[in-house]
Amino acid sequence: MTSDMSHVNVRRRADGWQSGGVSRASLDKHPAEVAAMFDDVAPRYDLTNTVLSLGQDRGWRKAVAAALDLAPGERVLDLAAGTATSSAALARGGARVVGCDFSLGMLQVGRRAGHRDVQLVAGDALALPFRDDAFDAVTISFGLRNTADPAQALRELLRVTRPGGRLVVCEFSAPTWRPFRVVYLEYLMKALPAVARRVSSDPEAYVYLAESVRAWPAQAALATQVERAGWAQVAWRDLTGGIVALHRGTRV
Repeated sequence: MTSDMSHVNVRRRADGWQSGGVSRASLDKHPAEVAAMFDDVAPRYDLTNTVLSLGQDRGWRKAVAAALDLAPGERVLDLAAGTATSSAALARGGARVVGCDFSLGMLQVGRRAGHRDVQLVAGDALALPFRDDAFDAVTISFGLRNTADPAQALRELLRVTRPGGRLVVCEFSAPTWRPFRVVYLEYLMKALPAVARRVSSDPEAYVYLAESVRAWPAQAALATQVERAGWAQVAWRDLTGGIVALHRGTRV
């Protein structure tokens, strides 16, 4: 485990497919494709997220921190940490935060941002580079749906969490009010890629991201997946009318 990413050279994966000179992934979610896509969007990732979410992303990060309820000194894994913006938010209360991601481009942007209270580690969600029972809490925000095997990722998160430790998954979900759901899906498939063309370093990636949100299970179905992975006391809470949901679980 290391926080030194200065030796890493980021390059586009040979098996990622190209569209209009930029890379995006397919819904098959081949790891190399997804990693290459996130490498490409890394330079303007945080700005694009804030614009596309109409500033709601800050509130979602606060909700994750509140749900984790971390005490000073507790050790927490932020999986799919990206540029470590979410990790830094968790570290402000004194928790010891490890941010893990498989996109080296994202981690390099996070390192340049100077998040000194966060240890950055390159790793695969399906085979985490940590010992059993290593963390008091684990979390993943907007990353579970990008793994090739979400069930395996949830099992790996369980493995590295100590007994009594907790999980928080923050992910896009299904708006609970049907008329709003229709408007939201229209925004995802039409407006989101159009806005991304103005602010993102790789607009094509946001076509994939919109498709992946649309294909993702709703709240109750995801709760079932979390339970089947071995987590107990699973519950969820809707944010922003169900656009996003927080799922919580405990390792017994």
